[in-house]
Amino acid sequence: MNPLAGRVALVTGGSRGIGAAIAKKLSTLGMRVAIVGRNRAQLEAVANDIKAIPILSNVAERGSAEAILAGVRSTLGEVDVIVPNAGVDASAKLSDTTDAVWDEVMATNVTAVFTLCRAAIPGMIARGRGRVVVVASTAGVAGYPYTSAYCASKHAAVGLVRAVAAEIARTPVTINAVCPGFVDTEMSGRTVDRIAGKTGISAKEARATLERLSPQHRLITPDEVAHAVAALLPDEARAIHGQTIVVNGGGVG
Repeated sequence: MNPLAGRVALVTGGSRGIGAAIAKKLSTLGMRVAIVGRNRAQLEAVANDIKAIPILSNVAERGSAEAILAGVRSTLGEVDVIVPNAGVDASAKLSDTTDAVWDEVMATNVTAVFTLCRAAIPGMIARGRGRVVVVASTAGVAGYPYTSAYCASKHAAVGLVRAVAAEIARTPVTINAVCPGFVDTEMSGRTVDRIAGKTGISAKEARATLERLSPQHRLITPDEVAHAVAALLPDEARAIHGQTIVVNGGGVG
C-alpha cells in the first residue's frame, strides 16, 4: 500500500501549469487533494479531472491562508502536505518596475507563502507529521536581467524556506524548495513572446534562447517538477530538509 494514500495535500496555483501537474501527481499517489486558483473555469476543470477539491481564492489577499485551510479542513480534514506554488512573473528594467508591480509580485510569491506556512505548520507539528514544498525558481538562486522583482521574490521565498527549516528541524515536519528552470508552460510562453518582441528574433529562436539556459538544451516539463515535489513527501525523505532542489537539467541559470 502506498504510504501517502489518504493523506491530504493542498496545492496553490493548482489550476494550470506546474500546479496542475503537481496536483495530478499527488492524486495518482492516492492523496486527497485540494487545489487553489483564481480562475473558476480552469480550477473546476482540473478538479473534475483528478477528483480534487477546488478552492477559489486569491492567495495574495490578506487572510486567504486561514480561509483556504478552513476550506480544506471542512472537506478533507487536516492538511498533511502544502505546496505553495502560486506565483506571478514580471519582466521590466529596474527603472521601469513600478511600485504596483513590485507589491503584486511580493504579495503573491513571498507573503502568500509566508502566511500559508505560518497558518499550517504549527498544526502539522502538533499532529506529528507534515511536508511543505515551496515551488520557487532558479531565479531564487541566480539573477536574471529585467526581472528584479521576480528574482527578489524568489530569493526571499528560498530564504524563508531556509529560516523555517532551521526553526523546525527537530520536529517531524520538513520544508524544502523546488527550483525549476524555464518550464514548458504559459509563463515561459510569455517570456518567449517578450524576447521576440524586444529583440526582433522569431519565437522559435526566442524559445531556443531559453532552452540553452539548461545544459540539456530543453525546457523542463511540468511533470518533472511534479516528480521532484512528490519525491520529498514520503517518510523516507525526512532527512531532506531546508534544501533548494534545482530542476534544470544540470544547471542553475
